[in-house]
Amino acid sequence: MSNATTNPAAVEVKVQSGTRRVLRMLWADKLAICAAIFLIVILLCAVFGPMFLEDMAANTNLRARNAPPFELERGFFFILGGDALGRPLLARIIVAAQNTMVIAAGAVLASLIVGSTLGLIAGYAGRWTGEVIMRLADVIMSFPSLLLAVIVLYMLSPSIANLVLVLAITRIPIYLRTTRAEVLEVRERMFVQAAKVMGASNRRIVFKHILPVILPTLLTIATLDFAFVMLAESALSFLGIGIQAPEITWGLMVSQGRQYLTNAWWLAFWPGLAIILTTMSLNLLSSWMRVALNPTQRWRLEIGGKKNG
Repeated sequence: MSNATTNPAAVEVKVQSGTRRVLRMLWADKLAICAAIFLIVILLCAVFGPMFLEDMAANTNLRARNAPPFELERGFFFILGGDALGRPLLARIIVAAQNTMVIAAGAVLASLIVGSTLGLIAGYAGRWTGEVIMRLADVIMSFPSLLLAVIVLYMLSPSIANLVLVLAITRIPIYLRTTRAEVLEVRERMFVQAAKVMGASNRRIVFKHILPVILPTLLTIATLDFAFVMLAESALSFLGIGIQAPEITWGLMVSQGRQYLTNAWWLAFWPGLAIILTTMSLNLLSSWMRVALNPTQRWRLEIGGKKNG
């Protein structure tokens, strides 16, 4: 083994060089960097918001009921207005970011792990094993995802755990079918055949040679899927079978504000805008990742990053 791989200083330099390269490619796409900054802000709100603003978001003040936006007499957090119980909308949007992100991230992560694992097995194992797994995916895909979620949530109590479970199940076939198709193509490549000839085990071939090749595709799909799951959760909350009060998500805020659209439009507008901006940022970042993770197209970002640098 070379000294470069065993020397911690050399490894650290290599990591720093890779980080600078990614940042240069991100800087080359101004829309992507704006999307990344916005998503970092949302993530910080989701992590730290409830620590500082949970009481403010829950305390009622009937004197501020349906307070209009951009009037700061009641304090900075009423800049977006107040809800039907006089709670500041800005504080509630920040606090609601945590549940919204937890549900979306949990569903995407669970479906990614389960779906890609089954896809690896279906693509690399024998024909009959693959056929059984694919028929399972066909059964799930035969039901519209939102309809399946509605049916299951009517039978189960609406909670964060149940929402994550239902949304994850509906998204598993996406990763399963994509992973299987990628594995069927990659396993015929020369480096995989060479690993077989050299006596590598099936587990080593799958996790050391095949998975790293298909992982960029899966991560790009997961970024797009994150936006879809957020919209699905919002739709379920809007229908009244998602998260229930006193828990709060952006979708539930939109649902609670729909009855006031004629005289207090801001109750539904601001949480709806948060959903739109977050999904738009995820789509922009996904487009950047699709180029950055593709060796045949990455040079465009690298050249653009050097010019801007």
